[in-house]
Amino acid sequence: AVFKLCNFEEQDVLREYLSHGRAVREEKQAADRQKRIPDFARLCREWGGVTVAYRKRLQDSPAYRLNHEEVIKAMEEGVAFRGQATPVEIELDEFGSTKGLVCDGPNGERFTLTAKSVSVAAGTSPNVIYEKENPSTFELDGRGRFFKKHQAVKDSAGTFKLEAVEGKGSRAFFTSFQHEGKFVSFYGDNHPDYAGNVVKAMASAKDGAPKVFELFADGIAKAEKGGAPTDKWERLVNEMQEALTPKVARVNRLAPNIVEVIVKSKYATRKFKPGQFYRLQNFETNSHSIDGNRLCMEGLALTGAWTDPEKDLLSMVVLEMGTSSRLCALLKPGETVVTMGPTGAPSEIASGETVLLVGGGLGNAVLMSIAQAMRQAGSRVIYFAGYRRPEDLFFQSRIEQVTDQMIWSVDKGSPIATHRPQDLSFVGNIVESMHAYASGQLQSPPMFPFQSVDRVLAIGSDRMMRAVKDARFSVLAPSMKSHVAIGSINSPMQCMMKEVCAQCLQRQVDPSTGRETFVFSCFNQDQPLDSVDFDFLKDRLSMNSLLEKLSDKHLELLLSRAKVDRI
Repeated sequence: AVFKLCNFEEQDVLREYLSHGRAVREEKQAADRQKRIPDFARLCREWGGVTVAYRKRLQDSPAYRLNHEEVIKAMEEGVAFRGQATPVEIELDEFGSTKGLVCDGPNGERFTLTAKSVSVAAGTSPNVIYEKENPSTFELDGRGRFFKKHQAVKDSAGTFKLEAVEGKGSRAFFTSFQHEGKFVSFYGDNHPDYAGNVVKAMASAKDGAPKVFELFADGIAKAEKGGAPTDKWERLVNEMQEALTPKVARVNRLAPNIVEVIVKSKYATRKFKPGQFYRLQNFETNSHSIDGNRLCMEGLALTGAWTDPEKDLLSMVVLEMGTSSRLCALLKPGETVVTMGPTGAPSEIASGETVLLVGGGLGNAVLMSIAQAMRQAGSRVIYFAGYRRPEDLFFQSRIEQVTDQMIWSVDKGSPIATHRPQDLSFVGNIVESMHAYASGQLQSPPMFPFQSVDRVLAIGSDRMMRAVKDARFSVLAPSMKSHVAIGSINSPMQCMMKEVCAQCLQRQVDPSTGRETFVFSCFNQDQPLDSVDFDFLKDRLSMNSLLEKLSDKHLELLLSRAKVDRI
């Protein structure tokens, strides 16, 4: 039954997983019999091992020079080191997956390291994204790479002021930012004196903490003597605890496979701009447990559907298509959750344009707030909303309120009933509905001729967005003028912290020059539709497909063994 879920590539990988699992089990049993520690390093080497390919010599590496113990421990675990190996190319197998890493050696000879997985350590660069997004907030150093270092110095009046510091070893941990006696500190890889090594990064916090404590020394001394009121501190703690602890307000079932999670979170709600998204996750401590298995979510990237800043409410809509997304239906009112964000770049809100929005399934929740902002900015909004089945429809009245005209479509089944005279309904896929509208088959003449469209924004599955991209140069081409076309790219995400983990990398190819670039989708998910490499996106989205299928079946098994209330 499990193998039937898998394609040929996944079946090969699954067989390998099973053989490795049996080998681990046998090694554990042998170690128990022989009263020794299991030798997993031997198994790892037998399977091909882990090799670090480094373009210089081992003794030139920062790990060796700054923290040689970690090199020793890695080798004890069976990790091999191949020095003077400059990566040139990755060889692919018949499935388009990695099978080898081609390298150049020290004397120009070329060799190939067998590899089923390649992880690239591309070096570290300080994260100064906030300054990029909000120029002139922080001063940068002379090279424009790090925040400029400052130290807090007390003047004759007993007030702390910031002074810029040059050179290393200064123990300066503050940025240039200061407002009403408030400062911002920085550490780790973001700090030029501590970058490049985990141990040094940890040391930065140890060295920097006393500098922060100095700012509060007088107040702490007064409080300890009983001479300073504590009510202000208690109010601050209570306010921050309330504002920074997101809790589930309610969970609603919108469609057979779509759930709405509404969270009460002050700052996450009030900072939201249309198009931005959040990282939602439950806590292991609060999660359900079945047969010793904690039902913990991975971090889910979910775009905000709507917000109510007065009540601090944030709505996120989830398509149940994997284990973590299905676990959202188990969340309960009052449960504490992680709601990091908003993150990503807000969508560009056009003013005075005719805007064509194209939403597929879950994408219609995302486009709702964007449509509202577009209309408020004075643009005319024509909206094509596509669903697989009529029962998948959600938020119909909400979407109607923020659009000038709606064209609803379903792949199969009965047409969606319309509520306004200008709205239309169609049975067929979303590109077919756009062609029917543009050619006058649905409405003659169309309320918004495609020749008047200035901007297209498509949000949905990678297949749907690709179809919209291609249709603009085929069946829709005679109906359209030159326009801006944007797609909200749903590449895999992990940290969602903007240019950190690189899980969300997306390849783009300039259609005019052929120039290749890579962008972080979590930094800006709205990308030029004609530059997006959809084959690349498809491969990225499918890279964990086997594990997703296995975990989904495991969840079904667990839920069959225990009664757990789901929305």
